[in-house]
Amino acid sequence: MAKIGFLGIGMMGHPMAETLAQAGHDVVAWNRNRAKADALQGVTVAARPADAAQGADFVISMLSDGAASLAVMDQPDLRAALSDGQIWIEMASIKPAEARAQSASLAALGVAHLDAPVSGGTDGAKAATLAIMVGGDPATFAAARDLLAAMGTPVLVGPSGSGQLAKLANQGIVAITIGAVAEAMLLLQRGGADPAAVREALRGGFADSTVLQLHGARMTDNDLAPRGRAAIQLKDLDNIMDEATSAGLTLPLTADMQARFDHLCNEMGGADLDHAALYLELLARN
Repeated sequence: MAKIGFLGIGMMGHPMAETLAQAGHDVVAWNRNRAKADALQGVTVAARPADAAQGADFVISMLSDGAASLAVMDQPDLRAALSDGQIWIEMASIKPAEARAQSASLAALGVAHLDAPVSGGTDGAKAATLAIMVGGDPATFAAARDLLAAMGTPVLVGPSGSGQLAKLANQGIVAITIGAVAEAMLLLQRGGADPAAVREALRGGFADSTVLQLHGARMTDNDLAPRGRAAIQLKDLDNIMDEATSAGLTLPLTADMQARFDHLCNEMGGADLDHAALYLELLARN
């Protein structure tokens, strides 16, 4: 079993850290808001990021974005606490370029790096069924595979930054599908059909998906408590469009979703709702 320094105890970090502890790992966690970390079961709480990282085999970062992760990684006392042979696993959704910069920065300290963002939401984190998209060196991935497998299904998708690129692709698909499902649910409701019955009828067909079954139900049941916050979805869409611009690409569906989530978050006050709350943005249009 490994010693793990876990940085960031938010909606996803909390169940992920507990899952690792339940698997028998020695988990030392840090969070800016100490009270959130104190609520963890079976996990030691550190006062500083450096204390969590000191002597760890793996350091897992699950902070809000690339800037937050960099701010912690650049702390002099944290860098002093890191040692040759450790593996840093960035599991938050950040930009591919930020992941590559992290890898280069840590390599100077003798610390290996993987970018390994996840998909599956809080339910997947609690059930240890996360999809884990990993970028980095194959040997480093092999060393971390069993640890990652305690939280879900890790797949190496390419060199450094590729995990984040895969997550951006995932988030684009999710956002566009949420938009399509919202339109379908509204059409069904306004037309007089039973959305729940239609979702059941579509099971196994080409239109079926996790988004249809879970998010479709949330939309029609007005169950919009956050499992995946709309603000995080918007951040990922912003990152997709930045990456597309760098690659000289036009992504019209993603651009439309970016504008709509921006409206939901910044004009309608829906930033802290579930990303299925895009349904509310559609209702406002109608």
